[in-house]
Amino acid sequence: MVSVQILDGGLGTSLQDKYGVKFSSTDTPLWASHMLVSDPKTLQACQSDFGEAGVDILLTATYQVYTEGFQKTKTAEFPEGIPASEVGKYLRTAVDVAEVSKLRDSAKIALSLGPYGACMIPGQEYGGLYDEEHDDEDKLYQWHLERLRLFQNVEGQDLTSRIQYVAFETLPRLDEVRAVRRAIHDSGINAPFWITCVFPREDECLPDGSSVEQVVEASIAPVERALVPCGIGMNCTKVHKLSGLVDKFGACVQHAISTGLASDVPSLVLYPDGTNGEVYNTTTQIWEKPAAEKGKQDARPWEVQLAQIVKEANAKGPFKNFIVGGCCKASHKDINKLREQFTTA
Repeated sequence: MVSVQILDGGLGTSLQDKYGVKFSSTDTPLWASHMLVSDPKTLQACQSDFGEAGVDILLTATYQVYTEGFQKTKTAEFPEGIPASEVGKYLRTAVDVAEVSKLRDSAKIALSLGPYGACMIPGQEYGGLYDEEHDDEDKLYQWHLERLRLFQNVEGQDLTSRIQYVAFETLPRLDEVRAVRRAIHDSGINAPFWITCVFPREDECLPDGSSVEQVVEASIAPVERALVPCGIGMNCTKVHKLSGLVDKFGACVQHAISTGLASDVPSLVLYPDGTNGEVYNTTTQIWEKPAAEKGKQDARPWEVQLAQIVKEANAKGPFKNFIVGGCCKASHKDINKLREQFTTA
């Protein structure tokens, strides 16, 4: 039996595909988080779809939350942009909606936090080419720490006391992996957290060129004033790439354990794209299928491929606990089918 917690799927793409929501970097710089401002009811309906699919963990709609994004968001109430003093109520809405949408009392909430690159226009999740003000570990540490603290003082309330995980997602750079570990340590947040990176290149490296070996070491090696995540892995990555990446992650974690670099095996966290090879073009804002993806499609359904990768990883070791879901284009129907892969004989 595989120890699996089922995560939700692609929130932004589900809002687009099922609910007809339109996003643009000009009008909705917060992307899916814009729904906290414009239409919490539709957001709740979309997240409740995942709750009905039987998820064990539901991510908050906060992936691209940051103060400057609110300041760029113009509303009838705030035609010049939402001021920092008003951000807290929208963060509370994110947690409120997630709590209602998870449906089952036993389901947990994870605070979704994307990389700095997700807040750039155009986005740099897949490139990691950051501006000078955020181009090293210390600057990224400060940016992530400031964002974490947004959730810790909302009219005197610490919203992080209401979440069970913190998810640092789609990290494209090694220095950002180290930065978030330091930031959550200094924030004082007690919830366990995971780190997932993105692997969009033809090889098995981060956008910044870092290897899996470097990612694992940066994620779990003991560092002063930095916490060790409860889980590591990848998201927003094509499913056909997972098998090789998972093998490398496993070998690197096993080596870290055997050499004393790490004492505990983290959970493996996997939530790949639910696409058939399409890649999101951050400039045109259209899903496109590159020529390089042709011929790589597996005829088996997405959920079957992903479940097989998890079961093989469980058999090979060292991972024994898994958090598994979907990213872009993974619908609530896909997540329900994925859950069934682990609950049916």
